[in-house]
Amino acid sequence: MDNLKIYLQSDIDRLIIPREGETKLGERVAVLSSWDELESANAKFVLLGIPEDIGVRANIGIAGAASMWRPSLVAFLNIQSNRFLKGEEVLVLGHFEIDEPEDSSIMGLRNKVAQIDELVYPVIEKIVAAGKIPIVVGGGHNNAYPMIKGTSLAHKSPIVVLNVDAHADLRELEGRHSGNGFSYALKENYLNNYFMYGLHQNYNNEAILNQIDTNPKLKAVFFDDILTGADLTGMVNEMGSVAGLEIDLDCIQNVLSSAETPSGFAVNDIRKLILTSAKQFSYFHLSEGAARMLDGRVSKLTAKLVAYLVSDFVKAQNS
Repeated sequence: MDNLKIYLQSDIDRLIIPREGETKLGERVAVLSSWDELESANAKFVLLGIPEDIGVRANIGIAGAASMWRPSLVAFLNIQSNRFLKGEEVLVLGHFEIDEPEDSSIMGLRNKVAQIDELVYPVIEKIVAAGKIPIVVGGGHNNAYPMIKGTSLAHKSPIVVLNVDAHADLRELEGRHSGNGFSYALKENYLNNYFMYGLHQNYNNEAILNQIDTNPKLKAVFFDDILTGADLTGMVNEMGSVAGLEIDLDCIQNVLSSAETPSGFAVNDIRKLILTSAKQFSYFHLSEGAARMLDGRVSKLTAKLVAYLVSDFVKAQNS
């Protein structure tokens, strides 16, 4: 049965590599004994994982995103607790345990993604309604939809999203997958204005480009234009008070993912974007990265990258 596994302190302790004279974030983060404690918890941020790549496979992509959560959590928990980030700012909630569908056809996978939506969005809604900021490590970018839906329902209005991504993920309403989370969120009025930063001209089809041209709710800055001087300033100035931040790791050069790219943002470009943003975001979603791909590609660095980005976000949003 699909479910949310809520971590005990013992689950966290098993992932910490202790060292005498030092304190790791994992020794300071909070855990939840019951949902009743969430609103009163001191932690401002709630970290959870969605280790699945069913949505990627439903979009005819290569499996591997399910491998990202655990190693990135280990990397995050073993960051030093110090004056820059203590650990009390974060509550580690747990991760979703998602069974493989019996029907492994494309439509079977897409039907399963719709079930994952129903599992995820009520948890996000509960976290946001409690006044906390969810930080979600995926998993496929299909989970943008339940992130948006849960946040929108908690605020009782459509929200704004900034998606830093090579792909717009505005494919047709053809059954749920990692390439149409924003399409469904727009259709169902959970998403108001959708800002895309870093799209690649080579990898967005003409139908998607036409949508961007004709729908005033959609605004995009292409990576190809960033190379010649375009930036994020105008988009940030247009965002409303409730906004989510999505970063698809396939927009970063040479990061292991289903759509790994040799041309994209440098890691430090993304770190700078997070650390210098004056915008207060309602959620943070990192998707599509992998430690191991089904085709045999492996990276030990993606987990540490995720730990950097999560810690950067907490530092920037907590200041």
